[in-house]
Amino acid sequence: MAFTLVLSALLITGAVTAVVAQRRSRRPRPPSGLDAEAEANHWLVRLGGGLVPPDARTWVGADEEAGRALTRAAECHREARARLAAARTAADYAEVTRVAREGLAHLRTARAALGLDPASAAVCVPS
Repeated sequence: MAFTLVLSALLITGAVTAVVAQRRSRRPRPPSGLDAEAEANHWLVRLGGGLVPPDARTWVGADEEAGRALTRAAECHREARARLAAARTAADYAEVTRVAREGLAHLRTARAALGLDPASAAVCVPS
C-alpha cells in the first residue's frame, strides 16, 4: 500500500513538472544579450557605411543644411561606437541601436539635401 502511494505521488509530480515545462517553452523568449549586440552592431555598420560618400565631390559641395546633418550623423556614429564598446546589457545595446538609427535619420536628411536618393544609404525602419 505504501509503495502505491509513493508511486502515485511520483507520477503526479512528474506530470505537473512536464506540464509546467511545456508551458514555459511556449512563451516567447526575450532577445538575448548576443542578439541585441548583433543588432546594435548591424545598425552601427550601416551608419558607418552610409557616411562613406560614393563621390567625395558630392560631400564637398554640400550646403549648410546637408553639412549639419552629416556632422550630426558622424557624431551619432562616434557616440554609438563608444557606447557599443562599453555596453554589457541588452538595454545598453538597445541604446546603441537607437543612436545609430538616429544617425541614419540624419544621413537620410543630408542625402535628401544633396539631391541624392535618401533610401540608398539607409532604409526606413520601424521603431
